[in-house]
Amino acid sequence: MNQSEKFTNRELSWLAFNERVLSEAKDKHIPLMERLKFLSITASNLDEFFMIRVASLKDQVNAGYTKKDISGMTSAEQIDAILKVTHKFAQAQYNTYNRSFLPALKKAGLKIVTEYEKLTEEQADYVDTYFQQEVFPVLTPMAVDSSRPFPLIRNKSLNIGALLMDKKKKDTIDFATVQVPSVLPRVVPIPSDKDKCTTIILLEQIIEKNIQKLFMNYKVLCATPFRVMRNADLTIDEDEAADLLIEIEKQLKKRQWGEAIRLEVEDGIDKRLLKILRKELKLGEDAIFKINGPLDLTFLMKVYGLEGFDHLKEEKYTPQQPKMLEPGRNLFEQIREHDILLHHPYESFDPVVNFVRMAASDPDVLAIKQTLYRVSSNSPIIASLAQAAENGKQVSVLVELKARFDEENNIVWARKLEKAGCHVIYGLVGLKTHSKITLVVRKEEDGIRRYVHLGTGNYNDSTAKLYTDMGMFTCKPRYGEDATAVFNMLSGYSEPLAWNKLSLAPLWLRDKFLSLINREREHAANGRSARIIAKMNSLCDPGIIEALYDASAAGVEIDLIVRGICCLRAGIPGLSENIRVRSIVGTFLEHSRIFYFSNNGSPEYYMGSADWMPRNLDKRVEILFPVEDPVLQEEIRNILDIQLADTKKAHLLMPDGTYVKVDQRGKTPLNSQMYFCDQAKNHSQK
Repeated sequence: MNQSEKFTNRELSWLAFNERVLSEAKDKHIPLMERLKFLSITASNLDEFFMIRVASLKDQVNAGYTKKDISGMTSAEQIDAILKVTHKFAQAQYNTYNRSFLPALKKAGLKIVTEYEKLTEEQADYVDTYFQQEVFPVLTPMAVDSSRPFPLIRNKSLNIGALLMDKKKKDTIDFATVQVPSVLPRVVPIPSDKDKCTTIILLEQIIEKNIQKLFMNYKVLCATPFRVMRNADLTIDEDEAADLLIEIEKQLKKRQWGEAIRLEVEDGIDKRLLKILRKELKLGEDAIFKINGPLDLTFLMKVYGLEGFDHLKEEKYTPQQPKMLEPGRNLFEQIREHDILLHHPYESFDPVVNFVRMAASDPDVLAIKQTLYRVSSNSPIIASLAQAAENGKQVSVLVELKARFDEENNIVWARKLEKAGCHVIYGLVGLKTHSKITLVVRKEEDGIRRYVHLGTGNYNDSTAKLYTDMGMFTCKPRYGEDATAVFNMLSGYSEPLAWNKLSLAPLWLRDKFLSLINREREHAANGRSARIIAKMNSLCDPGIIEALYDASAAGVEIDLIVRGICCLRAGIPGLSENIRVRSIVGTFLEHSRIFYFSNNGSPEYYMGSADWMPRNLDKRVEILFPVEDPVLQEEIRNILDIQLADTKKAHLLMPDGTYVKVDQRGKTPLNSQMYFCDQAKNHSQK
């Protein structure tokens, strides 16, 4: 086996993950509206993939970059392979939508209008009135001729393209376009017909059928929706940027007008209209997706939100009181007694919010320091940090301005915090700060005590209800010393000579992981017990994968729980026969990073912010922290064992690179996410 055959291409592995999401949309054991959400997620996932990953590959091709990736593919070859897969994937998406969802929704009492002509007279009158009163005043039709150049089509915007013929000059055909306004609801309820269904129509259908009213002196020959995906990757020279915040603001404006990467059009588009779009957007045939249905299936999330269909949804889960915390008791007191483990979203994120809120108002707290990567649009943590500064405490906050697609939100928060008197840091040049850490310094009777929260997920109270993550509170002195060193490094570029407990990327973390893996390999090679269990979002680092292969060859039993990208090939004789990989795709997005090393009967447990990817290990500030309390270790091992026993939401990686659902024959049905929900509920009810 040559070197490239030992690895799966990263981008194709990601596309395989999106296929697993689509498989949830197809699963008829899942309530219909929940399946609808999964189909919507496949569309938003694919948008981001093109805007970032495909765009990056296009940049490489344009720059003449020909180096092959770890799977032996050049950038051009990867783009070709991606487009072949995504064309088939889009077909599968719309087969699911047209053949499965539309009939099932109609049967359930929700009709999505597919043919405008089949509206009843009452419905047609309603839609025409709605267009005239609500839509028409907002629209801006844009014609193209010798005096008006082709307009800039915004990234991800939905548009109607049209060909027009001047009623006076019938030998001339012009192009025109109108953007479907995002300020208006895309999903428009209309009066029901005789069967009493809830009936909805999409905004672009209303505009398309009334487009003649926008061009009164022309005959509209054809009109079709289209949508452009552009390169949205930011290129920032941080060394040259006098003010990173201002430079990112400039780059954000350019994101709307990056190079066109993909064009979506309705199937059956007029060839003349398509030719104009192709020419103006400079796209090849393989970058054009002819869609048999409504463009941009993310509208299905709005359909999910329609009232009256709760019976087609899963019961909404409410995060429970964490079992390691006593309600009503002072949080600082409880942390002093023992380390505390939090398991989100099964257990509430409120203790983390309250940790910062209490620190902000506690007169004994002297300082609060925190890293923020992604926060919610109305973050209570931001409000508490601002309040703490106004209360005279030392508040230092690292706001990562380069958090992709959250840049604008983070700029707003950075300015608010600065205005409140916080010391705001924008991170290290050339590195994203992805670590999740909060330090509270408190003056107590026996001296200064440092309270630390470390986590695997963002300080985002909204996503904490949707993502599975782990967190730990501790006030053990050696963790506190390391936390202080982390913030000193971030604010003053002061690198400690050694760490007590924490391991940080980009300087120390790779070596730490390799050391832990190689120790298991040595145990196995010497006949001692050896096992690795690792849970993460993505695995594509060649060095880590090679170390895992070596460990497998030595006899280490390795179980990997990898939600998304996995470039490792599992179960290959002579290479990875002792490695098993599973991906869990369920109601919640699996996001936690947990690592277990059996160490010949003296097991070690770690959690952290980093996946096993080159960017996490080499280009980001990440934190790995040990979990040493035996009670917490037992809890973590239980979490890993339950996920390894999942028979309902787990997909197993096969030696040929495909994923298959677990064969449930002879096995006890187990949905690990629902198990944790029930476990948390049962504890709260005691």
